Amino acid sequence: MKFTLSWLKEHLDTDATVDQISEKLTAIGLEVEEIHNPADDLAPFVVAEVVEAGPHPDADKLQVLKVSTGTETLQVVCGAPNARAGLKGAFAPSGATIPSNGMKLRPTKIRGVESNGMMCSEKELGLGDNHDGIIDLPADAPVGTKFSDYMDMNDPVIEIAITPNHQDALGIYGIARDLAAAGMGALKSQDIATITGKFDNPQKVILANPETGPEVCPVFAGRTIRNIKNGPSPEWLQKKLRALGMKPISALVDITNFLTYDMARPLHVFDADKLQGDIVVRLSKAGETLTALDDGEYTLDDGVCVITDDSGVIGLGGVMGGVSTGCQPDTTNVFLEAAWFDPITIAMAGRKLGIDSDARYRFERGVDPETMLPGIELATKLILDMCGGEPSDVIVSGEIPTISKTVTLRPGRVNHLGGVDVATTEIIEILSLLGFQVTKNDDKLDVVTPSWRCDIDGEADLVEEVLRIHGFEHIRSEPLPVSSREITTGLNAMQKRVRLAKRTAAGRGMREAVTWSFLPSVQAELFADLKPELVLSNPISSDLDAMRPNLLPNLITAAGRNMDRGFKNIALFESGNQFASDTPDGQSLVLAGVRRGQDSAKHWNGSPEDVNAFTAKADAEAILRAIGAKIDNAQVVAEAPAWYHPGRSGAIRLGPKNILAWFGEIHPAIAKALDVKGPLVGFEILLENIPFPKAKSGNNRGPLSASDLQAVERDFAFVVDLDTTAADLIRAVRGADKKLIRDVNLFDVYVGAGIDEDKKSLAISVTLQPVDKTLTDEAIEDFSSKVIANVEKRTGGVLR
Repeated sequence: MKFTLSWLKEHLDTDATVDQISEKLTAIGLEVEEIHNPADDLAPFVVAEVVEAGPHPDADKLQVLKVSTGTETLQVVCGAPNARAGLKGAFAPSGATIPSNGMKLRPTKIRGVESNGMMCSEKELGLGDNHDGIIDLPADAPVGTKFSDYMDMNDPVIEIAITPNHQDALGIYGIARDLAAAGMGALKSQDIATITGKFDNPQKVILANPETGPEVCPVFAGRTIRNIKNGPSPEWLQKKLRALGMKPISALVDITNFLTYDMARPLHVFDADKLQGDIVVRLSKAGETLTALDDGEYTLDDGVCVITDDSGVIGLGGVMGGVSTGCQPDTTNVFLEAAWFDPITIAMAGRKLGIDSDARYRFERGVDPETMLPGIELATKLILDMCGGEPSDVIVSGEIPTISKTVTLRPGRVNHLGGVDVATTEIIEILSLLGFQVTKNDDKLDVVTPSWRCDIDGEADLVEEVLRIHGFEHIRSEPLPVSSREITTGLNAMQKRVRLAKRTAAGRGMREAVTWSFLPSVQAELFADLKPELVLSNPISSDLDAMRPNLLPNLITAAGRNMDRGFKNIALFESGNQFASDTPDGQSLVLAGVRRGQDSAKHWNGSPEDVNAFTAKADAEAILRAIGAKIDNAQVVAEAPAWYHPGRSGAIRLGPKNILAWFGEIHPAIAKALDVKGPLVGFEILLENIPFPKAKSGNNRGPLSASDLQAVERDFAFVVDLDTTAADLIRAVRGADKKLIRDVNLFDVYVGAGIDEDKKSLAISVTLQPVDKTLTDEAIEDFSSKVIANVEKRTGGVLR
């Protein structure tokens, strides 16, 4: 909400400065967002006179002017057709910035002729749209005077933030009323005279109740004014509107805009000669259309409050009028309308149609119904003063609703809820200044709310009104009482586990994704039997209608979107909850990841290959190891869920039942259903299934396992039975020397020529990390012998 200081002072008798008013506005809950003084932008500009004007020697449309600023005479090259000797206008010296385009002036040459400064047009100074020539001031304009002072533009524009509970502050009069109650001056009375009609109003208005329901538009008033002459509004009115960023259109339109901001009273003016038959206010019927004043074409559904005549819909009640009955420069007879519309109906209509207007903004927050008739009288006076004409009587269809209510306030509640002890007499005084009617009833106050405060519903609302005027700065700062409970700070064990798991995944080159906890039910059914309780009754989007039973589908579709944007190598992970039911027991914490593209890890041929099940297995094992899982004691079995490719997936478990993780290639049918091209691999780590280590006393982390000695890598290839798993082989290798072995990785599986049909070759890489001394050739050979012997003993495998 914007307003100028001078406009505010038309309703508030005060000597306060703009800074004092700004501080008080914020203190009473009308937070000031910006103060802008147009005079600041025009500070360098002065009234100057063209002393001499002559043709440019090298341009037919340019003139060379001698311009007097009162202190010096400068040469200016100008292209304005109205530039002439004796003209007085607005001059911008070198160094000034033109408000309309931000151009900073400097001395220059135009077609070889020096030019210093610029004679300005209205558009260049942001004073209007006229750019046909430079500003032409009266002959008595004093040369050398600041242009802003001459034009009386030293009028700050204040912009405040409006909260939903201050619809009264959507009019400048309401802002003045609050400031007067806060001691910033006296509120000037509004003496709005009743204008006697010269003839009976010929326009009939019908409220189609009960079709609309009495609450949609309970009252509609209007008056006909004939024989007017529409045209530009006076300069004082145009100046007010331009200061608020509005474009003056015509006297009739400008008057309604003026009253919208002055009284928070939206009005509308119909061209009476374009109305066909009676005006009927009703609810729309599906398929009806309207061309609105914003030039938009709107097709209506059922239930929108519309204003109609025999031609159809001519306006949206409380939102916007229509083109068919809009006023034009040649309009001579008008029907002036003021009504009251239900806030909820207007809000729903505006949102449905996507129309933002000043009328909608006010009606959906609650317009004071008591301003309806005063608004018509004031608008009539302004129309008669600016356009002439002859008014009819005012007709009123329906009854003005009474929205005031009585709320009981216990004075002690001000201290109880707000922490400030305010005397009962001051409470009564504050509420009375704000327009409330207060009656003492024993130890309570019966407070009748004014018609402009439809937001007041209970005792707490009245307490807030007292506090903001009394001053929030009087609320004491009180520390919270010391808690008798011992408060444990820091992260718990599971939170630490999640952070470490995420850090490890990121360290392996994966990027964290944060997806919705919802997904389309058709995708959910690919990963679980979707229970009815997991289907949302009010989803945020029609395609996010179910709680996710698994983290993978959202990650897979995210990978697909990245693929569509040209990314080849994708690695995403997410940690979060997935849902098996709507109970706490049905919620489980999981870290899942997906990969697609090429794996840069070591391969037997020295070049990267597409990711595969072993890539996902390596991710899962690395994360499990980092968070303390006894991965060396775990078993890897081919028991992955159905969304993994059979034969290219597995489960990591402790014992026969405790599943720590699943990994493998995503089933092609799943990838196809999710519209993602494979191959795609993934893993799921069931964070809650991993046993926590036994608690240790103290906060010591234990000794750091690190070595300055060079690690050694050795590769082995063993021929084993086809049913021997890689995990069995790796476990046998690790058993050869648990202290010396740091890591064991499988990098090749081979079946075919040179290998018996019931056999396969498994190639592994073993990393040895010495601790005490560098490994000698003899020590390495001794280790290799132990590995070969241990593999043969435990798996029956032989060195290839």
